[in-house]
Amino acid sequence: MPRGEPLSRHQKKIVDRYYDHKDTIMATKLGELVTELYLCDSDKKADSLWKRAETALRQTDIKPVDIDRVTSAKDVKALAELVQKLNSPR
Repeated sequence: MPRGEPLSRHQKKIVDRYYDHKDTIMATKLGELVTELYLCDSDKKADSLWKRAETALRQTDIKPVDIDRVTSAKDVKALAELVQKLNSPR
């Protein structure tokens, strides 16, 4: 699709559904990252996973202070608690 060309109705619906369910998508992604971090055996891999987790957390409605606290401490248990918080009904 060339730049500047408007999205078709079908494409708009796909984009809208993505943003409607973005919180669920991020919670699922973060849950998978918690599992990967728990099972990780390499420091290099763990650093990469923590960067991905921080990026995903920044796309949620969790307070930046909480994000910084968890990612700087690299605490998998605290990350799992944040994911649990995201999955809980509001």
